[in-house]
Amino acid sequence: MRVLQSFPEGRATTNPYLLQLSRSLTPSVEVLGFTWRRALTSRYDVFHVHWPEILLQGRTPARALARRMLFRLLLARLRLRRTAVVRTLHNVRSHEAAPRCDRRLLQTFDHRTTLWIRLNPVTPVPAGALERTIPHGDYREWYSNHASGVPVPGRLLCFGLIRAYKGVDVLVDCFRQFPDDAESSLRIVGAPQSSELAQRLQRAAAGDRRIEFVLRHASDAELADAIGAAELVVLPYAEMHNSGAVLLALSLDRPVLVPTNAVTTALADEVGPDWVLTYDGPLSAQVLVDALAQTRRPRSRLAPDLTHRRWTVGASDHVEAYSRAVQAVRLR
Repeated sequence: MRVLQSFPEGRATTNPYLLQLSRSLTPSVEVLGFTWRRALTSRYDVFHVHWPEILLQGRTPARALARRMLFRLLLARLRLRRTAVVRTLHNVRSHEAAPRCDRRLLQTFDHRTTLWIRLNPVTPVPAGALERTIPHGDYREWYSNHASGVPVPGRLLCFGLIRAYKGVDVLVDCFRQFPDDAESSLRIVGAPQSSELAQRLQRAAAGDRRIEFVLRHASDAELADAIGAAELVVLPYAEMHNSGAVLLALSLDRPVLVPTNAVTTALADEVGPDWVLTYDGPLSAQVLVDALAQTRRPRSRLAPDLTHRRWTVGASDHVEAYSRAVQAVRLR
């Protein structure tokens, strides 16, 4: 079976989740990285898509227009060749604002989707659609060559691509009300979505020597060092659904603080409530104080239980989903 993934090969900034998926699948299927030429001319049995809106994005209006034309050709090719389309739902909805013409193209693509993969059982899928739930894999093997290090007392960390919905500005405001002692510190590591957002965060932290920013893409080694130095990872997303950052922190044996919802509650039950701390209502300085105190208590488990997040299991489930999608297309 040949599977075309929707992400290109060989980029240093490619999400490790995607790279781990590709590598874990290789023994069972032939995996192709995305190029437009390959998508429109090569033979493949399955097109596996993660964030379809990315295929429509262009740095200039002319490039965006070209992408739309290529996307339309791809839709026609998928229909004429009766190619199975598998879509992983990483989010309930896209966090990117899209023009109306792009939304129409994405709706057409949804109608062409054969099978939906969701990362947790509460993610909604279209009524009557074929679906498979495959939990987000861990990062333990990916970071196995990076020592986790010793946490710095009082160090809080927020990391990952910085977007408005992730509540990083709220975290900065709350931390500024944190008791000013010699131990407390906050590091924010990741590339901001825009220069305006970066400037807003830096203005919010102005004058507080305890807050440190690393506002750029961080390498795996830098992330491992930052996570290893944290006593607690704080991810105060306004919309917390599936988060690779949560799994990365847990893979490096660091507790995380996240908002309470059905997904985070289930994750706490799965890996251990000592490792996934949740809070109700808005984030506050007191929530941070209480969470940090909780991380210092003896834990019932020496490490988060990520048994159900092994990539060997996830790869097998993906191959089964691909086969099911191909069979469904052939029976139409």
